[in-house]
Amino acid sequence: MTEPSYLADPHTEVTYLDAEETPTVVRMTEGVAPHEMAGIFDETFSALVPGLDEFGVTPAGPALALHRRQPGATMTFDVGFPVAEVLDGELEAGGITFYSSTLPAGRIATVSHLGGYDGLPQAWQSFMEKVAEDGHRTQLPFWEVYVTEPGPDVDPSTLRTDLVTLLAD
Repeated sequence: MTEPSYLADPHTEVTYLDAEETPTVVRMTEGVAPHEMAGIFDETFSALVPGLDEFGVTPAGPALALHRRQPGATMTFDVGFPVAEVLDGELEAGGITFYSSTLPAGRIATVSHLGGYDGLPQAWQSFMEKVAEDGHRTQLPFWEVYVTEPGPDVDPSTLRTDLVTLLAD
């Protein structure tokens, strides 16, 4: 299994594709306040990257967050990586339990956001408006793929985050 094919090049315009089911290893979260999200990500990846290596599980693409319900005052999402092979059972690393899951197969809409994470809310709004204008209906889940690995020395303007939503039609 390789990374999802829709990640190959940035999509500067909303693009409609068929996606295959992709195995993932994730931390499942519930009731996360928006201001807690960055800490959850840091904690998760600090534990998961060495945990995957220790268990011989290979990431098959960049980090992701899959949202199973619409965000409100809190969020419910899975955070982790697509993987080359399905995890058998649970993985315990850094005091966190990680689970085998999947990115769903189906018709998707996707677009690449180029810039800092603070621009993601506006990017999502524009993306969803364009999908609706094109006559499509969306359904849960939706996800973000963090194509550019963030870090203290990374210029936020160079970050690429792919926005993906499953279509209902």
